[in-house]
Amino acid sequence: MTQTNEDLVLETAQETEKLPGKSELLYGLTDKPPVAESIFVAFQHVLAAFVGIITPPLIICTSLGLDAANTSYLISMSLFASGICTFIQCKKIGPVGSGLLSLQGTSFAFLGPILGVGTVALQGGSSPEQALALIFGVCFFGAFVEIILSRFLHLMGKIITPIVSGSVVMIIGLGLIKTGIISLAGGAAALARNDGSFGSVQNLALGGMVLLLVVVLTLSSNRFLRMGAIAIGLAAGYIVSLFLGIVDFSSLSQLPWIRLPIPFRYGMSFNWGAFLPFILLYVLTAIETVGDLTATSAVSGEPVKGSLYVRRIKGGVLGDGVNSLIAAVLNTFPNTTFSQNNGVIQMTGVGSRYVGFYVAGIFALLGLVPIVGGVFQALPQPVLGGATLVMFGSIAVAGLNIVASAGLDRRSMIIVAVSLGLGLGVVYAPELFNDKPALIKNLFGSAISTGGLTAILLSWLLPQNLGSGEAVAEAEAEFEG
Repeated sequence: MTQTNEDLVLETAQETEKLPGKSELLYGLTDKPPVAESIFVAFQHVLAAFVGIITPPLIICTSLGLDAANTSYLISMSLFASGICTFIQCKKIGPVGSGLLSLQGTSFAFLGPILGVGTVALQGGSSPEQALALIFGVCFFGAFVEIILSRFLHLMGKIITPIVSGSVVMIIGLGLIKTGIISLAGGAAALARNDGSFGSVQNLALGGMVLLLVVVLTLSSNRFLRMGAIAIGLAAGYIVSLFLGIVDFSSLSQLPWIRLPIPFRYGMSFNWGAFLPFILLYVLTAIETVGDLTATSAVSGEPVKGSLYVRRIKGGVLGDGVNSLIAAVLNTFPNTTFSQNNGVIQMTGVGSRYVGFYVAGIFALLGLVPIVGGVFQALPQPVLGGATLVMFGSIAVAGLNIVASAGLDRRSMIIVAVSLGLGLGVVYAPELFNDKPALIKNLFGSAISTGGLTAILLSWLLPQNLGSGEAVAEAEAEFEG
């Protein structure tokens, strides 16, 4: 049964451990703002999350060499799936969902392994569509990892420590920078053509302009400009590209007016070698979701301790897993909670979960209109690269913050150093696995799986008291000297 509004009010009233500041909210979790206000706030959430939702499918489609029609379709399905998944997360259907104003969107964390699986499949003679069938298959079954883990969240902290999770998040960001810089220079297609267009002055200037604009807007004192920095940068780059005549809209005329979702459109296949790296990622995604939902609870004036909080977190992680499963059925990539929308809650003072229903409706409608995906499919690669380079760097910095907050002793530095070295090593020298079996390629060809497994093993095997505090003390002594 769906949890009613009265149930939520009763539980919230019974819970005593809340953060101060709820009085600053204009509308709390169970309040119902007027329709006009709800739609206005919903559009701000949409703008904050839109670019993050469409960028992963855009990068994946480009890397797999998919045509314009399939690229537009996958972008549309990413938006549609985000709408469905956001509704589930905000509504809380039975045990599934947090019941908070929490948005769902395509996860960047899976981008590297998805590209790795797709590349190996293409090298093995598969078509881009067959590669998608394998990707959606491993994503579908991988979602059960998070679904099961949602029932055992209390045990995860013993396995995935902040040092491990921080190292993996750093590897995610640093590993994706290669993809971002290739896009900025013209994209993989320009690199393969070898016609001089890759790294041309025009591409570098266009991508550099977008990057600079994003940086300047991010440093702005205006909250709206900071939150919309990526979207504004992409829009400005798009406009400049139109004047340069490098935007191709020829495929738009072939798109239908309305596009209905077709479950399992590309079929589904499975491979254990391809599946293994995704197990770790779904574990890390569950941990990330716990952090996102805790932040959402805090900014919404809701409990961050106690039984209600625990139920919401477990329901949210379960919702994350179920939503990733639904996303695979709808031909798109794993979904997760989006943290940037917590800033919108703080800015607007609206923490009502009912706003999430409007956000879900907007995303679903955008996904049903193919022209939206078509317009973004035509986005020039240098523009996309200029914006994503900042995003990927930000992911790496977030991982650095996690590691730093946990404190660095000699043991921690060994874990971080070795996992970064091996994880990024396979990115810089992928030729290592050219003559290896597909199982080895899929398992160790991904920076995240190689670095993540290394971090987990070292965290498990190295003694807990290995030089605790020595490295910090030595560094301080060196500095003072």
